Amino acid sequence: MPDYQDLIRIDRYGSPEELRLVQDPVPEPGPGELLVKVAAVGVNFIETYQRSGVYRVPLPFFPGSEASGTIAAVGEGVTGFAVGDLVATAEGSGTYAEFTLLDAQRAVKVPGGVDPVEAAAVPLQGFTAHYLINDSYKVKAGDTILTTAGAGGVGQLLTQMLKAKGATVITTTSSPEKAAIAAAAGADHVLRYDEVPGAVREITDGVGVAAVYDGVGASTFESSLLSLRPRGTMVLFGGASGQVPPFDLQRLNALGSLSITRPSLSAFLSSPAERAWRAGEVFGAVASGELKLSIGERFSLRHADDAHRALEGRGTTGKVLLVP
Repeated sequence: MPDYQDLIRIDRYGSPEELRLVQDPVPEPGPGELLVKVAAVGVNFIETYQRSGVYRVPLPFFPGSEASGTIAAVGEGVTGFAVGDLVATAEGSGTYAEFTLLDAQRAVKVPGGVDPVEAAAVPLQGFTAHYLINDSYKVKAGDTILTTAGAGGVGQLLTQMLKAKGATVITTTSSPEKAAIAAAAGADHVLRYDEVPGAVREITDGVGVAAVYDGVGASTFESSLLSLRPRGTMVLFGGASGQVPPFDLQRLNALGSLSITRPSLSAFLSSPAERAWRAGEVFGAVASGELKLSIGERFSLRHADDAHRALEGRGTTGKVLLVP
């Protein structure tokens, strides 16, 4: 094991150039911790918010919460894990690195048959799709659901999981190329953003959809809201286009007794049992081939700035990974 490693540090808020490649000693795992040699890192919008200062974090800051890799050392008191095990997490810190320390309780084992690098594409987006359709709005067979960004990482997994539940899926994309990707993932109807909500009403014979899963935010919120049927549910789970401004809740009454929720993944990984349930179902579906992963672009650790530019430019499809 090397004495030093490359990792990314942010010293001040700003553009992607603020992602600096530095060297630090490889840490030792403390009690309850795992030292993981990183195979790949999932790049997510939250890191762009932290880097730019939309989400304020203490500086200097070491970004990254999602990763996969093999255990290099096991801390005191850890049970159920051994050196060499392939693990993944959506709840790490400082994962933009060659090695990362994980709280063992927040790591999950990756089953055989899952590629170690591709495993980094599963936790955040896979677990997010899982809680959205099982908890934020519990999807039933026969439901018609609208999702945004159907060619994205969450979007493609969400479509596959919704179809497995027996739902009809309407989704949105920004280009013909992305529309083809969304359709290949199983979407029944793929719309341009400017066709919503009118086309949604046409597809549903004027009724509207049971729920909207909206990860785009500011630019799609209004059209998503107007796509709902009476007593429908708006699930706002991200803000790729920016944060939704303050909203008059009385409008939910006027639009038909609508419900709205703004969830985050951490609240749905609240116990070891819940974490194990989500990981078992999602990784199990990946291992069996039922759930197909889509890896968009891979960047080296030293090009983390390019990964952020690609993500913020909303030109990516599937998951963006860093590979140390």
